Amino acid sequence: MPRARLVVMPPQPTDQARWFSDEVHAHDGQLRAYLRGTYPSVRDIDDVVQESYLRTWKAKLAHPIESTKSFLFQVARNLAIDVVRRKLAAPTESLVDSDALSVLEDGADFVANLSRQEKIELLTAALTMLPERTREIVFLRKFQSMPQRQVAAQFGISERTVETQLAKGMKRCADFLRKRGVHGFYCDE
Repeated sequence: MPRARLVVMPPQPTDQARWFSDEVHAHDGQLRAYLRGTYPSVRDIDDVVQESYLRTWKAKLAHPIESTKSFLFQVARNLAIDVVRRKLAAPTESLVDSDALSVLEDGADFVANLSRQEKIELLTAALTMLPERTREIVFLRKFQSMPQRQVAAQFGISERTVETQLAKGMKRCADFLRKRGVHGFYCDE
């Protein structure tokens, strides 16, 4: 009697794992390119991508997702905006080690730098006071230099609406700064 051979079959992917591979991870290259192009100030693209994957996975477990790619990109967009917003709200990360500086900061340069830092902090405060969409439009147009047409497409609105929102946001920022004694700074341009 011939001996039965034991054949070990590789584990079959679950439906959820197959869905993730086919519907989510398949867009990895496009997602990374989108994030790098749209949010160049976000340094940790890998973190945003991984968190997007996790949130998309969790959302799929909770309820069906009609368009996985759209959902994934929306999650990534929101996460990237949050990263940028945190950088604007808390510009405490310094690129220069102040202890390593060999020059004493005094005189006119120190005063000018201090004044500029205060203005930046006030501008950050002004931006946080704007409604979310207006803030995002101002940030993308003025700080990311994103073309008006691209901003309009990203939000699904007309270029005229982008222009109107930008003008309102810039005016509100300028008014906020003027009330605090700042003139001739970025929003007055």
